[in-house]
Amino acid sequence: MVEKVFLCRNSELKESAMRQVAVAGIDASLVVYKVKGKVYATDALCTHGKVALREGDLEGTTIYCPLHGGGFDVCTGKAVSPPCTVPLKTYSTVVEGDDIFGLLED
Repeated sequence: MVEKVFLCRNSELKESAMRQVAVAGIDASLVVYKVKGKVYATDALCTHGKVALREGDLEGTTIYCPLHGGGFDVCTGKAVSPPCTVPLKTYSTVVEGDDIFGLLED
């Protein structure tokens, strides 16, 4: 089953920016990114160092972990630079008007 949950307002997310959000009903926080007008969402913690990715650098579609510098593609979750090897969980997003929703699967 897929659940549509509110993440944040599109107008609050600038281009090439990210924002950590808490989602009702799940234990983990997510990070929402806007890159070239598209919106992406991933788990908030690096799979290698378990630190908040919102503190890292977003370059294009790559988020770099602030602890060890490993990178993930925010579109696919793929680990793209060491020391990260385990992919980051991603979530589909939908923009409706000014609202950004994540699609969470059970």
